[in-house]
Amino acid sequence: MKKSVLVIGGGIAGIQASIDLGSMGFHVYLVEKTPAIGGRMAQLDKTFPTNDCSICILAPKMIECSRHENVEILTYSEVIDVQRNNHGYKVTIKKKPRYVDVAKCTGCGDCIEKCAVKTPDEFNIGLNNRKAIYIPFAQAVPRVATIDAEVCRYFTKGKCRLCEKICQAGAINYEQPEEIIDLDVGAIVISTGFELFDVSSMSEYGYGAIKDVITALQFERLICASGPTHGHLERPSDSQIPMRLAFIQCVGSRDYRTNPYCSSVCCMHATKEAILANEHYPDLEPYIFYTDMRAVGKKFQEYIKRAQDQYGVTYIRSRPSKIVEDEVTKNPVIFYEETLSREVKKMEVDMVVLCQALVPSTKNGYLAKLLDVGLNTCGFIHIPDTLFHPVDTEKEGIFACGFCQSPQDIPDSVVQASGCAARVAEYIAGASK
Repeated sequence: MKKSVLVIGGGIAGIQASIDLGSMGFHVYLVEKTPAIGGRMAQLDKTFPTNDCSICILAPKMIECSRHENVEILTYSEVIDVQRNNHGYKVTIKKKPRYVDVAKCTGCGDCIEKCAVKTPDEFNIGLNNRKAIYIPFAQAVPRVATIDAEVCRYFTKGKCRLCEKICQAGAINYEQPEEIIDLDVGAIVISTGFELFDVSSMSEYGYGAIKDVITALQFERLICASGPTHGHLERPSDSQIPMRLAFIQCVGSRDYRTNPYCSSVCCMHATKEAILANEHYPDLEPYIFYTDMRAVGKKFQEYIKRAQDQYGVTYIRSRPSKIVEDEVTKNPVIFYEETLSREVKKMEVDMVVLCQALVPSTKNGYLAKLLDVGLNTCGFIHIPDTLFHPVDTEKEGIFACGFCQSPQDIPDSVVQASGCAARVAEYIAGASK
């Protein structure tokens, strides 16, 4: 029992912590609420400041994690109860039914191709549709289909069962029950990551009302070769290439009406997306409206300089007040005050990308009550001593790493996950705090 560890959250931080703990000889249970591990990193096209392929970095990590002899992955699962005992914690996990036998499914996709029911694809942020039976993304681990019972015609209307007829492996099982799994573990690692702030509440930016106003992650999926447009940057209104592109920073962050903190990655994320857009279309003009340029990582300032010198990215220090739609061209028009010159201006562009705040997972509140740990005023997992014990929560034997405890980018999350694994090993070995 003392040599088992529960990791909650299968993003890059949870994956790294699981691999490190498994390599130390601990048996790791990695619990992920969605059908596949990978988290938000799987949705990215490139990573800054090197512009390396995101999935090319992530996929080997996912495969290593899934094949590790000491790591047991529990996808489509949630923690529903935690009780302290003499050895650590007794944890109860609810594993939702996929209605597909994981041992039999080959991931061939024949059932997906024939399914007639469509619903918005959450992996592509609603830019296209997926089927009622689906695999989240091409490199998904495990590469196993899942039936969405909320939209499947058999579960909603009691008829169809086409995927059962199509599946040559006999993997479809409409009677698959929900599983309750009890575990005994010596320590728990929280790595629940982040979610996206709902920008539709900020009506001044026109999201939802103006077709060519999208979010940064939607842009990421558009520019990605595995995305709905296969890497072709097409604006939603008419599928044309936007030749004047504006990025607006701090949408929902650094704002006491919504989230007072800086999300840490947005300045560099917008710079990366502007570079990628210009690489795809060299005549494209990218503009970034920023509050303050926060480029604190290694080679980040050089990355911004390269964006200006080689890719024609124009940085405008401003906080736009309103976006409207031009009555004739139907293009977005941005009204802003250029804070350096104190001039009020407007700019018409072909498409606007809102760099929205990244917020703690909505599951943090639920987990905090379940695990008896605290949250700070912004909803992140509370770390009492960030200097000397940067991954220890206020509850003995429970640790947190990655974005769930503070805004941070991918390299910081990976480093902290490895540090967290070392701290867990120290704790289980009996070292004092």
